[in-house]
Amino acid sequence: MKTYTICGIMRFDKEMKKIAYDLETDKGYNILQCVYCEENVIPTDEELSRLADAHYRKIDLSDGIYVVNIDGYIGKSVKEEIEYAKKHGKEVVYHYN
Repeated sequence: MKTYTICGIMRFDKEMKKIAYDLETDKGYNILQCVYCEENVIPTDEELSRLADAHYRKIDLSDGIYVVNIDGYIGKSVKEEIEYAKKHGKEVVYHYN
């Protein structure tokens, strides 16, 4: 079973949850997800830093990343995650929608 960290911009959080569900149920992948602020909590700078550190640690633990690319948009943070994954020999899989 492959493990992927899902990467994408948070404006597509609902889509990423559905994609993660489909990947686990249809493909048998293990998907590590981002933290989603269900209650529209705005994190502090310190919390954002901790979340970023945790996200990169998830990439370290994964076989690769699964990039959610809706409407052809990949943001700056996701581009950095792609570069990090490649630098560390991780597979990069793109989901186009």
